[in-house]
Amino acid sequence: MDRPQPLTGEHLALDLLNTRPDGFDVFTDAASTAAWLATEADRLPQPPGPLSSADLGALRAVREIVLAVLVPAARGDKPPRQHLASLTRAQQDAPAYGQLGWDGTRVTVTDRRDGPYMTRLLATLAAAAGELLSGDALGKVRMCEGPDCTLMFIPANPRRRWCSPAVCGNRVRVARYYNRHKLPS
Repeated sequence: MDRPQPLTGEHLALDLLNTRPDGFDVFTDAASTAAWLATEADRLPQPPGPLSSADLGALRAVREIVLAVLVPAARGDKPPRQHLASLTRAQQDAPAYGQLGWDGTRVTVTDRRDGPYMTRLLATLAAAAGELLSGDALGKVRMCEGPDCTLMFIPANPRRRWCSPAVCGNRVRVARYYNRHKLPS
């Protein structure tokens, strides 16, 4: 049986939260975690080698902290102070700076972080969470309306109701069709 795939292409903080599709946790093994990191290669530093079980635990922990802050913040409630402090500490462990370069016609700035790989990764994820939590997009975050789906997204279209029209949207439409056309008992 194929493993469910996480929803990607959303805000980086939501992509992090969406690493538990259909009850499967992407961060339970190094291979699925590496695959997720590869899909996020344009936004996240890539691992220099295999990830350890401690690395996977750290990713799960930061994901839980982001979720514990996002849910109340999205409702307009105060998030737990200790979780906000944890996200701040993660960013402080690998502060961001702009590395200046030249592309042949103009000066470029590339965001960089120094330190060990996991420190940089967690700092980048914490910064993405801070960006989402403090921006206008927070009020637009939606939970998928698909049955038993826990994925979140920011709809480009205000009528969007599902994480994926092809997956959850289709499940809902099939269930509605079945309920309208089922034979009487």
